[in-house]
Amino acid sequence: MALLDRRGRRKAANALFVTFCTGAALFAIAALATILFSLLIKGIGGLNLDIFTMSTPAPESRGGLANAIVGSVLLCGVAMIGAVSVGVLAGTWLAEFGGTSPYANTIRFLNDVLLSAPSILIGLFVYYIAVKPLGGFSGWAGALALALIATPVVTRTTEDVLKLQARQLRESGAALGAPMWVTIQRVLWRAAGGGIITGALLAFARISGETAPLLFTSLGNQFMSFDMTKPISNLPAIIFQFGLSAYDDWQRLAWVGAMLIAFAVLAINILVRVLSQEQKRS
Repeated sequence: MALLDRRGRRKAANALFVTFCTGAALFAIAALATILFSLLIKGIGGLNLDIFTMSTPAPESRGGLANAIVGSVLLCGVAMIGAVSVGVLAGTWLAEFGGTSPYANTIRFLNDVLLSAPSILIGLFVYYIAVKPLGGFSGWAGALALALIATPVVTRTTEDVLKLQARQLRESGAALGAPMWVTIQRVLWRAAGGGIITGALLAFARISGETAPLLFTSLGNQFMSFDMTKPISNLPAIIFQFGLSAYDDWQRLAWVGAMLIAFAVLAINILVRVLSQEQKRS
């Protein structure tokens, strides 16, 4: 009888736990669906060809978000070039050479701190080292701030993916007489290519909607500009500025910009899932 009572309590506890987890998952999915639905409803009405062909307008004037879209792509692209270059090399060193040495552990700790650092602090840091001393806002400063946010993601992902590679891959390169750097370049990076690309895509999704660092660094520009030495427009800053305005047309553009970023990030995450599944099958 006592055994049956104990078994009944375990079943009841298990059912309660499963119910709680299911409810939490449904709540999270419902919240995400509500956000996406709100963005779609409020943003789709302002979506037209002008969004992609015209620059941000004055209040109550015809215009679009072309300069902000181009600026965001430019800032994120330059930032990812730096983040991938530094992150892949740093992650490779940690995985293949650093080991458990005190120096490597310190680097990992600092990388984890930077990984969780508030973006506004990174923006303020870049403002004091790259904006204030040079006397003005610039696209290079904005790209630097975004690169500092993306680099830890690429570093951690690269290290983890390389550690998952079989030891035989390293031994095969050594058996052929290849230097370690050749084995890394020709064997390990190719074997871990899918995981490294996944980490880079996650880092890109991480920085694509950052607003605070860009307000301190690249600021914004009402016109189309490719000059990285000057202030440059970007979608997050435009959403922040137009969303708080009292003009209906600016608020409509803000909703369109938010919808574009949200669905771009959603598409990147879906792509990451697909690449992860392909890597597991291979």
